Amino acid sequence: MIPVDEASRRIAASLHPLPVEQVRLAELHGRVLAEDMTAGFPLPRFDNAAMDGFAVRWEDIRTASEDSPVRLDVCQEIAAGVSPRAGVTAGSCAQIMTGAPMPDGADTVVIYEHTSGFGTSSVDVYKPPKPCGNVRYAGEEVREGEVVLRKGQRLTTAGIGVLAAFGYASAPVFHRPRIALLTVGDELREPGEPLEGASIYNSNRYALEAIAVSAGAEVVYHAELPDDARRISYGMQRALGQCDLLVTAGGISTGEYDFIQQELLELGVRERFWKVAQKPGKPFFFGDTGEGKLVFGLPGNPLSALVCFLHYVMPALSAMQESPYHGRIMAVLAEPFPADRKRYRFLFGRVWQENGSLMCRVSPKTESHMITSLVGANCLIEAPAADAPHPAGTVVGCNLLPWSTLNDS
Repeated sequence: MIPVDEASRRIAASLHPLPVEQVRLAELHGRVLAEDMTAGFPLPRFDNAAMDGFAVRWEDIRTASEDSPVRLDVCQEIAAGVSPRAGVTAGSCAQIMTGAPMPDGADTVVIYEHTSGFGTSSVDVYKPPKPCGNVRYAGEEVREGEVVLRKGQRLTTAGIGVLAAFGYASAPVFHRPRIALLTVGDELREPGEPLEGASIYNSNRYALEAIAVSAGAEVVYHAELPDDARRISYGMQRALGQCDLLVTAGGISTGEYDFIQQELLELGVRERFWKVAQKPGKPFFFGDTGEGKLVFGLPGNPLSALVCFLHYVMPALSAMQESPYHGRIMAVLAEPFPADRKRYRFLFGRVWQENGSLMCRVSPKTESHMITSLVGANCLIEAPAADAPHPAGTVVGCNLLPWSTLNDS
């Protein structure tokens, strides 16, 4: 049995980045950039009007007022996407629309509402803006060659919009981690099926699949297997042929029907550790293959499986895409944490902001079989072994749950 930090270290030592592929803009949501993306041109690309109005020389209209307007000749109309025909000279102006290029000579835009309006050969200006007002200048947002998106960034609406703004039709991203998910147990039934005898519903498959997808992974294979060594071996062999990570839930302890570890070794998986000094999730297996595939054998208890996935598999998925893992924060216990005397302990709970500090407390239901302890939780709180509960005021680590947010309440 090894400590929690040693388990994390051994997993990290076995990781390698996934290959890179070029993916079309419309299919980039949730993908992780494999290189920095730079601006091929400044943004804005040219000086342009920030408002509908008239492009003028500020010197010509600086004295304008309601009582003493300044009249200018309108020499042209410039719409968005249209280049100016000529420059603006003293005593003249150009009717201009938002986003249209500024003509030479003009340095300011007077908004439509502060003039006598459009559609005539001359216009009266009643109120001048500040010098250079209502103009967007070339490169004021982004300089040419500037990095606009960083390698390792997961693309969302914002990032995709930026790529489109700079004309990228595609981008290099890491392959999605391919996960095979196997759940094991004669007692498991699919939700929707009737329960008989001592059977239970298979919550692991759906909870683990959902969290894997939230981490950018693709579940390429899943199966529900009975407590039968031959069928478990066959299922794992099929899974390993299709995935980057094999994740199993159940059958990894020391019971008479726990066949996962034995069959993994028979298939040539190299054991990196089995059993971690933690609660819950002590019977946790990690290994790899000669081809670099990773194998995580999680306990069958639903909360134990989630704890192991959150603490070990999620950071591994991020590392395989060279993306920083931002889930872990530090917070102050608002109430005592019920520590274990010998094992590092994980408990679901809630973290919030209060008077400038991050506070946290454990969910009322603390036993590892109580899946409803997830309801209302937004983090996984962790603390080392101790002979007595960690007192309120202790600073502890918290992993934010991928499906939750940090709230103020």
